Amino acid sequence: MSLPETYLQMLSTVTEGGELRMELAEKQMPSPKSDQVIVRIEATPINPSDHGVMFGWTDMSKATSSGSGKDTVLSAPVPPAGMRVMKGRIGQALPVGNEGAGTVVAAGDSEYAQSLMGKTVAAMGGGMYGQYRAVNAMMCLPLQEGHTAKDGASSFVNPMTALSFLETMRLEGHKAIVHTAAASNLGQMLNRICRDDGVDLVNIVRRQEQVDILKNMGAKYIINSSDDSYMADLVNAIHETGATLGFDATGGGKLASDILTAMEQAAARTPGAYSIYGSIAHKQVYLYGGLDTSPTLLTRGYGMAWGVGGWLLPNFLAKAGMEVAMRLRTRVANELTTTFASHYTDEISLAEALDAKVVARYNAKKTGEKFLICPQK
Repeated sequence: MSLPETYLQMLSTVTEGGELRMELAEKQMPSPKSDQVIVRIEATPINPSDHGVMFGWTDMSKATSSGSGKDTVLSAPVPPAGMRVMKGRIGQALPVGNEGAGTVVAAGDSEYAQSLMGKTVAAMGGGMYGQYRAVNAMMCLPLQEGHTAKDGASSFVNPMTALSFLETMRLEGHKAIVHTAAASNLGQMLNRICRDDGVDLVNIVRRQEQVDILKNMGAKYIINSSDDSYMADLVNAIHETGATLGFDATGGGKLASDILTAMEQAAARTPGAYSIYGSIAHKQVYLYGGLDTSPTLLTRGYGMAWGVGGWLLPNFLAKAGMEVAMRLRTRVANELTTTFASHYTDEISLAEALDAKVVARYNAKKTGEKFLICPQK
């Protein structure tokens, strides 16, 4: 098929004047290099991890939009503190969108790139909020027969992250996991994986409706941080499961510290020699998200065998190696419409994704609401 000479790509720019500007730019269609393919993007999700590049430290409560169709522009003020944090990206027009799926419509001359011609693939690599994307062929996941681009749109970030949590657990010698924001799309996937793999999972949520979601999935350990019995319930669940590893999607506040405190209190229930340095079992919490942008608060009432660190999927996969990455990708492909199924409440066009009213809805990151951009719409 003949390709258009140009295509639309969503860009996010922070200006020197303290404004965030998001718009659709017309780009020249690239020619694929030897090991590249051109994917006609048909479905791409809006994940919380996309919001960092899209909006950063902008005051989105004051966002407005102008124009219509492909000329729609979203604008919002950036406060002085946000400008200091984002000074490295001032003036740069950044393409957005971590993952997506569509049809390979052109390919370089390498054997593998040519083998993908005409196939529906999922891809990761940034810049997916556009009508077309040139990507390295090795970054594509060919979907199985009968699976659509919508099925595969969210097949990288959340599935690979959830699977990699268990890989991290095994590599570091833990046996159970604590997870926050646990009723999210990723959290629900993690529950299905842990159930299938026989791994105990302690889920921390904030509201009763999130408790109900996980109960209906068959989750065993669900802790509501809004309950008066929150800490006692958390200690009990960690004592039962022996969890010494946590993954925190919030990042800020004292949730990571609460998890470490509960792990230490659970460990203290097992008789042993007293030490002023606390339990000898290492307790680890990884911050992998930033739903709470306030400072991370640590009370340090959990001995000396503990750690808090950052966790990022690309970094983990680079450390784990290609064999592990391919094994995880194969599992995702095999279980795409079961374990790793994603459900979308809204399907929007590129232009609609820049409408201030629509932005306010998906930027709220409400449990149970997930938006899918269809660039060809």
